[in-house]
Amino acid sequence: MRLASLAAVTVALVAAVAAPAPLLAQPAPPPAPPAASAPDGRRLVWADEFEADGPPDPARWTFDTHANRTGWYNNEAQYYSDARPENARVEDGRLILEARRERLDPAAFPDHGGQDYTSARMVSRGEGWTYGLFEVRAKIPCGRGTWPAIWMLPVDLKDWPQDGEIDIMEHVGHRPGVVHGTVHTGAYNHVAKTQRGAEISVPDACDAFHRYQVRWTPEAVVFALDDVDYHRFDNERTGKPAWPFDQPFQLILNIAVGGDWGGAEGVDDAAFPQRMEVDWVRVWQAGPETPPA
Repeated sequence: MRLASLAAVTVALVAAVAAPAPLLAQPAPPPAPPAASAPDGRRLVWADEFEADGPPDPARWTFDTHANRTGWYNNEAQYYSDARPENARVEDGRLILEARRERLDPAAFPDHGGQDYTSARMVSRGEGWTYGLFEVRAKIPCGRGTWPAIWMLPVDLKDWPQDGEIDIMEHVGHRPGVVHGTVHTGAYNHVAKTQRGAEISVPDACDAFHRYQVRWTPEAVVFALDDVDYHRFDNERTGKPAWPFDQPFQLILNIAVGGDWGGAEGVDDAAFPQRMEVDWVRVWQAGPETPPA
């Protein structure tokens, strides 16, 4: 999702550049397996199955609230809370991220910046991962003005977009059922209108769970939905401006509200609260005997 550097470039992601990939209608996904089964010889290196009701596991996740006081990138309208159960919790085996129409009391939330919406932005803890299969089984919100995202940034981010960004899934409520997968680099980014990505039609994205996936290797970043590839970004071997994807990245889950893209057709206050439900998050890497596929 956009970040515009943790230093401050305002971002407004749009669909893919040049000739966007055609919309592909997808059938309903099969039910999730009862346990994680290794695909293509990979091994499971990190996962959250959200099995314990209550707050998200603090050993796996932290909350990003750094721009609450000054306002978030892309003119977004939300306040991101820190471990507030109204915005982030585990219940019935699922992570619930909930965006709400409410203004919090600055006396109780001293970093409040006057926002009229609350939400959550969760970031995976740890050293991150370089290469792997990343998949999140989720059901996303479709209320107008919502902007849910499942995405990745470098653990050691210093300069956006030069350090790279991988948007596994983005969706804006004014285009319900259209999912975007995008990469941003120094050479290819939305500011220059050169970002590389595609969109795919998922008519029941807001009613059913789907697996949003990225396969990241030294050769390419491949976007898939329910094991069906829909976009590939190849390593051109021309250096960091085109390929900064050789360093550890971390996962981010959030629902933004409004903003340059999410709020392009306004925000429907009557639609709130809005939820993104996450069944599980899994990270796979090649086994010791199997090279990356």
